[in-house]
Amino acid sequence: MGAKPAHSGICVAEGFKAAGTACGLKADGSLDLCVIAAEKRCAAAATFTTNAFRAAPIEVTMEHIKDGYLQAVVVNSGNANAWTGERGVEDARSMAGILAEKTGVDARDVAVASTGPIGRFLDMDKIAGGIAEAAGRLDREGCDDAARAIMTTDTRPKEAAWDHGDFRVGGMAKGAGMIKPDMATMLAFITTDAVTTPERLQRALRKAVDETFNRITIDGCTSTNDMVLALASGASGTDPDGGELEGALHEACSNLARNIVEDGEGATKLVAVRVHEARDMAEARHAAAAVAESALVKTALFGGDPNWGRVVQALGQAVKDIEAGKVRVRIGGITAAAAGEPAGAESGSLEAAVAGGEIGLDIFLGRGGAAIEILTCDYSYDYVKINAEYHS
Repeated sequence: MGAKPAHSGICVAEGFKAAGTACGLKADGSLDLCVIAAEKRCAAAATFTTNAFRAAPIEVTMEHIKDGYLQAVVVNSGNANAWTGERGVEDARSMAGILAEKTGVDARDVAVASTGPIGRFLDMDKIAGGIAEAAGRLDREGCDDAARAIMTTDTRPKEAAWDHGDFRVGGMAKGAGMIKPDMATMLAFITTDAVTTPERLQRALRKAVDETFNRITIDGCTSTNDMVLALASGASGTDPDGGELEGALHEACSNLARNIVEDGEGATKLVAVRVHEARDMAEARHAAAAVAESALVKTALFGGDPNWGRVVQALGQAVKDIEAGKVRVRIGGITAAAAGEPAGAESGSLEAAVAGGEIGLDIFLGRGGAAIEILTCDYSYDYVKINAEYHS
């Protein structure tokens, strides 16, 4: 494909502008609202949280994207607008309406997203002021402020930009806790100037999301507000084939997903849990997730303890009919356990395998040919501190 990294994040694709501002939703006065706008209506696609309690902005965006087109996005942080009843839905619709008025687009072509504590009503006076200010500052150089404006417990903005020669793909995401995307608190926005249809874009995005965002977990919690949204302006005039478009979206989503895990709340280690020889992909995913989300595994890795016993405990809990005699566990490429007993690996070698900032856990089930990798991180003291102090 010949893609190469580029600059400008969400605005690397032709036809898009962005801006971020501080409207007072966050007590510390940091950026908390952003707008992304296209010059023309765009083919649009999205995946949404499967949490039964979808937040108000999710409901509104699902309504607005039904025809497959959007032109602008407004996002606030500092308040999830979730479990806020009919008032929350009306507030989300008002956000779309205010942006439409300030930009001249149709209100039904505006997507809305929110992130932050659940169970608070939005301060719409602050929101209205923020939208007006951001809309007035839309610019190709506004991508960095936009990426910072959607952060909550993130320690850094997460942006991606790729030049594919004839077309470009950009993106931004937020997420550090409440992460187990299932389509965490996770939001991601992707732009491209490729020519495509809503149907093709939806297929490509769904595949990319399933193979990237849906294969990460920080704490096993699926947010009420998760959304991945893609907009295609067509401004490049290039109509890539389905495989090329899928590959381009996958590259951007993979980059953003990895950045989310690396920035997990309090994380000190990136952990790749790879399950091999499962019966099917459903079993592989279930087994890998059980290990990746085990608090005992994650705390052991934080402490530099290659405690494979916690790995097999989580595995046996998840897959009830598994046979110990067929299972092997490798830590950092070293076989730690096999066939229901220790494999005799030197403790010093195993400790060295978990001492670095990136750890690989490979688990062989001996049941079939399906395999999967799920990225996660360790649990540190800071994870508890961050979430104990994250008050509503």
